[in-house]
Amino acid sequence: MIIECIRMSFVNIIKNKLRSVLTMLGVIIGVASIIALISIVQGATNNISNEVIKLGGNKVFVNVFGTALKQGLTETDAERIAAIDNIAGVSPTISGKATVVYGSKVLKDITVEGKNEVYFNADPELVSSGRSINILDLESKNQVAVIGSNIARELFFGINPIGEKIIINSLTYTVIGTLRESAGFSLSSTNDTVIIPYTTALRSLGVKNISTLDAYLKDTNLADETILEIKGILNQAFNYNEDAFKIYNMGDIIASFQSIMSMMSLLLAGIAAISLVVGGIGIMNMMLVSVTERTTEIGLRKALGATPFAIRLQFIVEAIMLSLTGGIIGLVAGALLAYLLAKIIGIDVSVSVSTNLLALGFSATVGIVFGYMPAGKASRLNPIDALRSA
Repeated sequence: MIIECIRMSFVNIIKNKLRSVLTMLGVIIGVASIIALISIVQGATNNISNEVIKLGGNKVFVNVFGTALKQGLTETDAERIAAIDNIAGVSPTISGKATVVYGSKVLKDITVEGKNEVYFNADPELVSSGRSINILDLESKNQVAVIGSNIARELFFGINPIGEKIIINSLTYTVIGTLRESAGFSLSSTNDTVIIPYTTALRSLGVKNISTLDAYLKDTNLADETILEIKGILNQAFNYNEDAFKIYNMGDIIASFQSIMSMMSLLLAGIAAISLVVGGIGIMNMMLVSVTERTTEIGLRKALGATPFAIRLQFIVEAIMLSLTGGIIGLVAGALLAYLLAKIIGIDVSVSVSTNLLALGFSATVGIVFGYMPAGKASRLNPIDALRSA
């Protein structure tokens, strides 16, 4: 019976090509919207999540505003924080703007940051060529620099920058490495940054205090207790003025961000699903018209012994075939649209199998739900009345 219903449904769909295509259009648009939106959002979420995670889920970020008497942290303050049991290491940051010169090439307003070896140890792949800043550079206050990819491209196009001399604020530095290029969207891009030892930066950038500090945790489960210890040290440093600093637990920030992005994915999927429901209403409308047009056919089938169940099944199968065909076309269209938009935006796209199965399942459900009423109407037709109206 099922095979016969499928055959007859296929014949009826082919017989009314234009109407069938227009009916499926709503489902196609709905499924394509779901696939494209969810894929783009998932891709963007993955990209942003990776960037946020790069900031360090095992890291506590300290931002110091200072007071009138003390503008920032001293090296002694940083050493006290580093001595906390659950701290694997601290990375202070000294930041400023400077002019970078190589030969006749001049780059103005370049971000120059002072870092230590802990910063590079936290991300071993950060340096793409050469070497990173080490403990000897810090102790000797060496005038060495690790430069971003854009800096390397603008100053040393076609030349290996390792070992070359550049001038930063009238002081000569030796380029010892280049930083990994940050592709596409990046919260922690270092493409336009020059990094020097922070002990050197304290002298050469005219900055006397540490304004930001990253503290890397040994055990993230002890983050709250560790933050309390850091807060105690900072309270002592700034005479218990809590407006002088702010402490951020990057693990909590990452978890909150991922929760927000998950909610956004569900919201967009819900919006896209509305268009699929509209497509289902189109299927119901077409099936009601089809029942009216095929009254004679239904009457003949009933007169020849077809049961109400067989008639109902016939129209439900037809509705499912329309919605599933529209769903499959929508899957292809949605995936192509997602890849096209991702190419334009410059992010990776993520088309998951679970999303495809969900969209197809929703399409079939739409066919059953919106095909049931027309099918019920067809199954209740009186064969004598149906034949009389022919």
